[in-house]
Amino acid sequence: MIKGAAAVIIGIVICVATSAHADEPLTIIETRVDRIVKILGDKSLEEDAKVKQLEKAADETFDYIYLSRMTLGRNWLKLDDGQRSEFVDLYRLLLEKNYMGQLLKYTDEKVVFAKQTMLSEKKAEVDSNIVSSDKKIPITYRLIRRDGDWKVYDLVIEGVSLVSNYRTQFNDILSRQTPAEMLAILRKKVSEKSG
Repeated sequence: MIKGAAAVIIGIVICVATSAHADEPLTIIETRVDRIVKILGDKSLEEDAKVKQLEKAADETFDYIYLSRMTLGRNWLKLDDGQRSEFVDLYRLLLEKNYMGQLLKYTDEKVVFAKQTMLSEKKAEVDSNIVSSDKKIPITYRLIRRDGDWKVYDLVIEGVSLVSNYRTQFNDILSRQTPAEMLAILRKKVSEKSG
């Protein structure tokens, strides 16, 4: 009798834990994206303050180390520890530079979350759409669970993966140049003024 009751309780705990674990990626990404949308819509913030808050929110949302490793693929092994660390920092700055301007153009679009798919215990995808009055843009967030938190390591926007897009560019550079030369190119791109 006690064994049977214990089995039922253990079964309920496992089901509840599995259910909570399964909902985590969607809930976490939805909360973080809502925060970004609130920052973008806050008319009381000057642009510089808005950018700082957006950068902080992005740091909490993205796993830049894993994103960098996925982007470089096998080329990650060509870099030493110092070069890897510098690449992660420069790549983050490049992404912020390339996408911050577009982000700041936000008006009143809505982000609607559709579903999540658990790919494994540590990987998930969350589908969403940015909806405006005249269009709908599908975005899939690819997340990894590391150190007890779900973070984004890739975005698929209208079927185009951020990681795949940049991987092609970095593979091209590293097929002709050394990691040190690639970092020099990256430093230059990051330091150039947007225009």
